[in-house]
Amino acid sequence: MTDVNIQIINEIAIKAGERILDFYHKDKPAEVDWKSDDSPLTKADIASHEVIVKGLKENYPNIPLISEESAIPLYEERKDWKEYFLIDPLDGTKEFIKRNGEFTVNIALLQNNEPVLGVVYIPAEELLYFASEEMAAFKQKGDGEPEKIEHEPYRKENGPARIMVSRSHGGDDTKEKLAEMGIEVGEEIPSGSSLKFCLVAEGKADLYPRFGPTMEWDTAAADAVYRYSGKHGARKSPLKYNKENLLNPEFVIGL
Repeated sequence: MTDVNIQIINEIAIKAGERILDFYHKDKPAEVDWKSDDSPLTKADIASHEVIVKGLKENYPNIPLISEESAIPLYEERKDWKEYFLIDPLDGTKEFIKRNGEFTVNIALLQNNEPVLGVVYIPAEELLYFASEEMAAFKQKGDGEPEKIEHEPYRKENGPARIMVSRSHGGDDTKEKLAEMGIEVGEEIPSGSSLKFCLVAEGKADLYPRFGPTMEWDTAAADAVYRYSGKHGARKSPLKYNKENLLNPEFVIGL
């Protein structure tokens, strides 16, 4: 397997974030196109994609990649990949359009279909989350020192759960589905994009239940941050990667 330097990936994510902010800070509203699945696409998505792909190919030319903004290789081609990058150049495009700051750049390295390295960058806040199998999970604000983050798994006996909920995707049945699992909800914390994983990873929420559709590139980087932020070692995640269909099933993060 290739030895990938997480600092290089951090720098690529930050450069992509800076490019996104070039569009974010313009006076006029973002120009929006719509994909076949009715999800929005802006020039910022494409610009971030170009920065990331260029940076990864310059530094790791032999590692294939999948990006939300590029053609997905056929399963017959990718099913035997031992490692690859999985990228969401601008996760939370709806939040970008709304200008609420809750959008991220996501870059993950997968080996044997498990995320072993993940970088999540929030350009509007200059906030970086990064994690790897070897070094645990950290967050870093601007040029400050990285701060280790960790969490304990949620247990029902601890009382009602603080759960992350999507700011842009409704889910009125979330409480009902959790109740069927014996979980009572005490507080709902709204957030956009993959930030929801990161807030569980640093212990600001107990669970992130998602009963609506997500794609593998939406979750891989933040899933790595979650997995390697366990207080007593790496955590298990319900998510699987490099499936024939890249759509994720329903999941609950934090159990």
